[in-house]
Amino acid sequence: MELRFLGSDSDGGACPNVYETDRDTFVVQGTKITDPGALAALRARGLPDHETAVEIPRSLIKYFPDA
Repeated sequence: MELRFLGSDSDGGACPNVYETDRDTFVVQGTKITDPGALAALRARGLPDHETAVEIPRSLIKYFPDA
């Protein structure tokens, strides 16, 4: 998978970040959700055990290309 950096709200560029891939997908780098209640809600909505979720700020949406 090739990643193309789209943008970051971090002064150091470490996190959070948004990337576009060569597979017509996006990768977000953010804070891993560890809150048990939030994870339970995600699992109840179908998040499988082999996947995870990250939280990114709304301000990163400006880096997503228009559909």
